[in-house]
Amino acid sequence: MPQNPVPAQANRASTATALSGPLLHPASVAIVGASDDPRKTTGRPQRFLAAAGFGGTAWFVNPSRETVQGEKAYPSLSALPGVPDHVYVMTGAEAAIDTVAEASRLGVPVVTVLSSGFAEEGAEGQAREDRLRAAAAQGATRVVGPSSLGVVNPRSGVMLTGNAAFGEPDTPAGGIFVASQSGSVIGALVSRARGRGIGFAGLVSTGGEADLSLGEICSATLDDPDITSYALFLESLRHSADLAEFAAAAHRAGKPVAVYKLGRSDEARALTVSHTGALAGEDSEAEAFFRACGFARVSTFEGLCEAPALLERVPADGPSRPRVGVVTTTGGGAAIMVDQLALRDLSVRGPSHELVDRMTEAGAPVPHSLIADLGLAGAKHDVVSAALREMQDSGEFDLVLFVIGSSARLNPELAVQALAERGGHAVPVVGFALPEAPEAAELLASSGVPAFRTPESCADAVAAAFGRRSALIDPKGLLGSFEGATQLLDEQTSAELLDVVGVPTLPSVALKVTSMDEEISLPFDYPVVVKALSDQLAHKTDAGGVVLDVASADGLRAAVRAVVSDVADKTGITVDRVLVQPMADKGVGEVLVGYRRSQDVGPLVVLSTGGVQAELYDDSAVRLAPVDHATAAEMIEEVTGLAVLKGHRGAPAGDTDALTDTIVALSRLAVERPSVIEAEANPVRVRTDGVVALDALVRCVKEADRA
Repeated sequence: MPQNPVPAQANRASTATALSGPLLHPASVAIVGASDDPRKTTGRPQRFLAAAGFGGTAWFVNPSRETVQGEKAYPSLSALPGVPDHVYVMTGAEAAIDTVAEASRLGVPVVTVLSSGFAEEGAEGQAREDRLRAAAAQGATRVVGPSSLGVVNPRSGVMLTGNAAFGEPDTPAGGIFVASQSGSVIGALVSRARGRGIGFAGLVSTGGEADLSLGEICSATLDDPDITSYALFLESLRHSADLAEFAAAAHRAGKPVAVYKLGRSDEARALTVSHTGALAGEDSEAEAFFRACGFARVSTFEGLCEAPALLERVPADGPSRPRVGVVTTTGGGAAIMVDQLALRDLSVRGPSHELVDRMTEAGAPVPHSLIADLGLAGAKHDVVSAALREMQDSGEFDLVLFVIGSSARLNPELAVQALAERGGHAVPVVGFALPEAPEAAELLASSGVPAFRTPESCADAVAAAFGRRSALIDPKGLLGSFEGATQLLDEQTSAELLDVVGVPTLPSVALKVTSMDEEISLPFDYPVVVKALSDQLAHKTDAGGVVLDVASADGLRAAVRAVVSDVADKTGITVDRVLVQPMADKGVGEVLVGYRRSQDVGPLVVLSTGGVQAELYDDSAVRLAPVDHATAAEMIEEVTGLAVLKGHRGAPAGDTDALTDTIVALSRLAVERPSVIEAEANPVRVRTDGVVALDALVRCVKEADRA
């Protein structure tokens, strides 16, 4: 038989060129561990392949049987009459490793592994996963999984999955490619899409990503012309550099990406010493990463399969606060929709008086209101068509949303048909039917009009679509993960480092505690602030290490004694030096500007209100670093508490241009000082003319551990 063996040290083929065909369009497949019982998980793929009409060659491997479900069974991959393009392994962990090794020797391009018992089971499982990876690396075989619930392509009948949801006939085909780190999700999305005109170009459960990452899998499919958009379900941001590579390529290809991520936790807080680390928790990091990737993040599971149709109609970099026009035949349904849009800070606009007059002349009269309410009598094809035409042509809206009443279910040929005919306009229209109306949804989807099942998912998708920006991600910027011990720098050294990158800091002088009996000469006038100076003390105020408004040399000596005593009592740390700075003027407001290098997504810059309680308020902006001035200005606008900098009721405005410069400067640590793990200027006092950092904190990799 032709085996085409691959040398052990063969160069690994590039994912993009070698994976696309065998992953989704294999001419031949093999199921290893196939069961004779079609009711079992291991028996389902054979049944699913037959039911879906897979047109290629399917082989079944079971060394303990001569047949499975009436088909010939082979004892091993080597015994097959040919080399399959794609192998699905449904055995135990040890047998799976042996199968991957055999596949690698034979030259199988792709192996998907259902088997569990790998890294999720601790050290012993991790050792098995290492062996699995090594087995594949003997040749050019790439592995999906382990713990993968499979790969599905409804277009060609590929059903390499044990997921029971695919037991129903006619999995809907379409343009969405789904990649999920949760196996059950691929079936759940298909079940929700059935009968609603939403279809899929492929669905992959990525499993443990021991070899192929989710990002690599998606990248391999970008050249498939039938794939028009992507829906990603993420549990973590592992292999974020691969995901970033995909994001950049998807942007170039013009294929939008919707993402739903679990894990809105704050566990990352425990890994940091700064307020910045508390603010840039796991979910804030993910949000910044998705923004830089140009992904549209949805917060509803329903929205994950519904949003791609809208993303294909709304380009990136559209208005962040779109003018949404709502036209309806049911006032109550429209009010529900307006509520959901408002909760997401979306602007609902009523038609102008001039537009209302034109709509009346066109035979679609509506009252002067926030919504264009046609009333129950308006549920007619010509009336709805005229209303939509006038609203789309008016130039007053970026999106028109039609909330459909009972006619959506009973007479979709009326109002729904009129909506379906308006899908080609430059101003997109979307539909939400108040009753459950799958027939209406299918009609709209087939006409290119996005349709939504719930007001929550509709508003979610609209917000995600208009919030999407072009991909700005630099995959190389994510590769600077750090290892080894880290060290906290004292405030003086920290301030000197920040000053070098362009963050304005106060003048200061370090004094030894033992020199307090000598004459004290300062290079600036009283009053001053006295601070404990130690590389063991991250938060001086909490430890009693700060005394303000010291007015004289005698007062300075008393302040030093108080600092030494209080810090020793509260922390056990011996302070042998203090930092003295002039008291700064009050200014307009205080902010925190921070920097943090995340192990998952790379360098981040953070902006929030400043002071010791910065992390108590969920009011911050986080972006991948470095940032430009436009992004820094966007961050200032995003933090609600910084509205005071604009001036309020006659109060002076702060110098936001200088603050923008400071944010950009600190973010440059990402390229100029890669050894810095955390840096924080907090508070930064914003004046009417300029800004100044009153305190500084830097943590970096120890010199001996730097690469």
